[in-house]
Amino acid sequence: MEEILRLFPEKIRQALEKQINRRWSAIQEIRFRLQQPLELVFNEHTEWLKSVKPGQNDGIFLLNQLSEFSLYRMEDELREGYVTIEGGHRVGLSGKVNTLHGHVKAIRHITFFNIRIAKQTIGASLPLIPYLYHNRYLNTLLIGPPQTGKTTLIRDLARLIGTGWGKVGAHKVGVVDERSEIGGSNKGIPQHDLGIRTDVMDACPKDEGMMMMIRSMSPDVLIVDEIGSESDVKALMEAINAGVTVICTIHSHSLEELKKRPSLKPLFAQQVFRRFVLLNRQLRPGDIHRIYDEHEENLWQKSGCVTNAVDWRASFHRHHNTGRA
Repeated sequence: MEEILRLFPEKIRQALEKQINRRWSAIQEIRFRLQQPLELVFNEHTEWLKSVKPGQNDGIFLLNQLSEFSLYRMEDELREGYVTIEGGHRVGLSGKVNTLHGHVKAIRHITFFNIRIAKQTIGASLPLIPYLYHNRYLNTLLIGPPQTGKTTLIRDLARLIGTGWGKVGAHKVGVVDERSEIGGSNKGIPQHDLGIRTDVMDACPKDEGMMMMIRSMSPDVLIVDEIGSESDVKALMEAINAGVTVICTIHSHSLEELKKRPSLKPLFAQQVFRRFVLLNRQLRPGDIHRIYDEHEENLWQKSGCVTNAVDWRASFHRHHNTGRA
């Protein structure tokens, strides 16, 4: 976790290391607010680091670490409200906003930081992937509010599809990683294992990246995180019409909520998706609540899922106890 600890001044770093003490695998967020104790969000509870309250100089130190002492190079990130650092960790930023002609130009006087810890959970998607394959991979939408494990699941799906699992061989995968969260790329090289046949378009807008990936890399499966805009939907439709399977995520609490969004109406009108995977915030991140087919019939039978999330990369001939839908 050195890429996280290096962001903090030495006093805060030492206090963090002492408080967390070998619990890095369980932490989800570190929330850094000026003049307030640090908030540590773990999988199942929240703790406070009350021994230090960051001051203005601490905030400047953190910003300098994020920007490598050049706020100019962070101009786009400051407009978007987040920075992705090495390892795929995303740092959310909040403070006073500057606007130009009614649009956000940048965030100035940044006083709130949310460091979201990216983790690769090998085997996280093993219970899910048999439901997404029937002679070929099916267009799939993963649905859930923040912190329900959507990115964790599609990261592992990319790995399994790009490497092969059970008796299903490796397919060509294209990952459009606009926020550098799926692959956690550093200078274009993914820091997470995304599979041996996976290509990544890093830090590229989703709509443009999907078209670029199809033209340049001819993927069998296209994986994208956090769709929602009209341009995203148009690009998805073009990809599907080109014969590419699309697996993507979206922020929502329910399927019914999604149907009310005007930008998504073409997807539902043409029954683009064959699988809808619902994740529930009340469960652990990555736990599946429902899997619907295109007729909204629930296919998910938890009792029939894989119980031991082993990594099958070494063998494509190992049998498993998950029935296909």
